[in-house]
Amino acid sequence: MNGWLHRLYLNSTGSILPLAAIALPVILAMVGSGLDMSRVYKARNRLQTACDAGTLAGRRAVTNAGYGTDEMAVASAYFNTNFVQGDVGATGTTFTTSSPDEGNFVSGAARTSVKMAVMGVAGFDSFDISVSCQATLGVGNSDITMVLDTTGSMGATLSGTSQTRIQALRAAMKNFYDTLAMEASGSNARIRYSFVPYSSSVNVGRLIHDRNPDFLADQWPIQSREPVFRTINEQVFVGWNDPVYTSSENYSAEMSGPTSPYSADNYSSQSSCNSARPSDTGWSNNGSSTESSSTTSNAARQVVTTTTTQPQLSTRYTCQRLSSNGRPWRIFAYFVTRNFLTYRYATSEAILETRTRQEFSNWAYKQITFNTADYKKFLPTTVNNGTNGAPISYSWNGCIEERDSVATGSVSYSSLLGMSPSDAEDLNIDKLPQAGDPATKWGPMWPELAYHRLNSSNGLTNLSETTRGTKAQSFCPHRAQLLQEMEQSSFYSYADSLIAAGSTYHDLGMLWGLRLNSPEGPWQELVNTAPNNGAKVARHIIFMTDGMMEPNYAIQSTYGIEWHDRRITDDGYSNQAARHTARFRALCDAAKAKGLRVWVIAFASSLTTDLNYCASSNSSFLATNATQLNTAFQDIAKSVGELRVYQ
Repeated sequence: MNGWLHRLYLNSTGSILPLAAIALPVILAMVGSGLDMSRVYKARNRLQTACDAGTLAGRRAVTNAGYGTDEMAVASAYFNTNFVQGDVGATGTTFTTSSPDEGNFVSGAARTSVKMAVMGVAGFDSFDISVSCQATLGVGNSDITMVLDTTGSMGATLSGTSQTRIQALRAAMKNFYDTLAMEASGSNARIRYSFVPYSSSVNVGRLIHDRNPDFLADQWPIQSREPVFRTINEQVFVGWNDPVYTSSENYSAEMSGPTSPYSADNYSSQSSCNSARPSDTGWSNNGSSTESSSTTSNAARQVVTTTTTQPQLSTRYTCQRLSSNGRPWRIFAYFVTRNFLTYRYATSEAILETRTRQEFSNWAYKQITFNTADYKKFLPTTVNNGTNGAPISYSWNGCIEERDSVATGSVSYSSLLGMSPSDAEDLNIDKLPQAGDPATKWGPMWPELAYHRLNSSNGLTNLSETTRGTKAQSFCPHRAQLLQEMEQSSFYSYADSLIAAGSTYHDLGMLWGLRLNSPEGPWQELVNTAPNNGAKVARHIIFMTDGMMEPNYAIQSTYGIEWHDRRITDDGYSNQAARHTARFRALCDAAKAKGLRVWVIAFASSLTTDLNYCASSNSSFLATNATQLNTAFQDIAKSVGELRVYQ
């Protein structure tokens, strides 16, 4: 036995089998644990990814109402989509989320158990995995321009509610601000807002004036009216010449008083009585005199008559029979009175001058170039536009008329050639007005002076001048605002100031939304002001409208009264909407070429092909009611922010 063992020890040819038998369990344990740990590692990665996705989705779903049940459901849905237990052999998976600060930070925790495929033979049936995650929505530097349709239709009431469209817009704007303010809380991000409310005009006059008053024209043509006066020459009384004095005398009628016996003597006959009768006395003054005066005049002469009245008395005698039966005659006495009248005349001749005056005849309706040098400075400016051409003063409300344009339907923009046609000054976003070149300047819109010309049947006419006309409608939205950081109270106040009036000119809104925020434009110094944190600035335009392009050729807009001015059309009305739409699309192209992200919201209307074209990629929304409008603004707010995994 000892020999055999010794030979076996020395013989190596047969030792591999027992060695392999001894090593096999160890090899199997090593390979199996590697396979199982690979499954655990894969499951953990997927669990972490799903946890991150869930918290990111939950954070994105947060509105200004905070983090609640709805947001948790969104987070769980995203987690379940990204982690399928059967794919990694997991069981008992749980996922919970919460937020300690009303949704600013969303925390998540996920747990699962992975069943062991090989190690189970060694007593290791499963392996527990747990991960945590947290997401937040931070905001970088952002310049946000809201180009807002405030046309008349925005005053309409939303179906099934008592809320108007513009009230819904105000509420959505405020929620947008609150969402971004919450996301920026605690950061050094700079958020600036600018606004361009638009309808058939834009109210940017104060911004232009503050930038440079010379950018506004001192003379501006307006379809208007002027009074026509008749010249009248007439004699005008200015006073009286010195009087010439004359006089005359007269007596009033005599008045006799009652008789009384003169004596008791009787006479047998009338003749004997008359012989004895005394002579009548002469006239003597009877009391004090009085004076009175009167004036008579006509267009040529005035006479002042002074009358002196002196009462006078005379005694008279008469013979009367005592009775009719033959009685004797007797002498009776009686008094006679009169007035001695003295007249003194002061006669004055009228002094007349020939004077010329203007009397209103009619209105002449035509294009008139008005002096706007004071009006553009917001000073009261007087023109003869009152009743019968009377002078009346007006002050500017700030809406403008655009500088020179080209009436064409072929409008486009390319990054290589810029805007076409190149001589359309109104479409030149960045060009500053040039001294001595009125075609490059803006004009103050003067609504009180805008009038149509009418023919004899009260229809619009293109005659150069008529004596018939009517007032043209004009609408001026709320004042636009340049980029600035805003407190909540200021933002709210601006939102509440929006009013609904006018027709829909999308190109005006986009033109000035872009012009106010172009890094190469008239306000480039403000636009390019670097934030204190030194980081880049993301620029956004939020274009909100409740309707299709609907210009009106009969109102006064930023392009005047199109029926008469024809700054866009060839004949005053044809293809007006199509040509404004071509401008709108070209301006949208220019905005995107300048690096602005254009968001478009179609509210209570259709998301037209043109509106969708204007928007940047994945940046258009259709909102049929107030809730969807608010959601659209919230989605934009979250996209303006930077959603990221915090840990």
